[in-house]
Amino acid sequence: LTNFFLSCSTAAAFAPQAATTTSTALNAETSGRREFFGAAAAAVVGAAAAVPAANAVIDYENIEYLGGSSIVDVNNANVRAYLKMPGMYPAAAGKIVTNGPYSSVGDLYKIPGLTSREAEVIKKYESRFVAKTPSPDYVIDRVNNG
Repeated sequence: LTNFFLSCSTAAAFAPQAATTTSTALNAETSGRREFFGAAAAAVVGAAAAVPAANAVIDYENIEYLGGSSIVDVNNANVRAYLKMPGMYPAAAGKIVTNGPYSSVGDLYKIPGLTSREAEVIKKYESRFVAKTPSPDYVIDRVNNG
């Protein structure tokens, strides 16, 4: 379908053009508002029909670990998921989301620059962490999801 529109527009570009008058908003009143707005609506509908559908991920099997439950996925959850854990946000949580991915929860203790206080806080909540496979749809928004 896209190729059809592309070939039609290419063919139209090389076809001889008949002399036409230029249409502006000012002469729209002289030629009739109905025709003017009808042509504009047809152009919008035509442009919308040529847009392909988005292939969005609707069902993510680990959605519950992104901050909606007591378990947090350290590879995909946003920094805000750690707000529910006193002492984690912003220092330890910031280091977790900027230094992944992790193959296991134990890898959290290998974060460069992790202080002993941050390690203690991570240890306190270690049972609430899980390291799922990183998903590009969620990793991109780990630090700031706007």
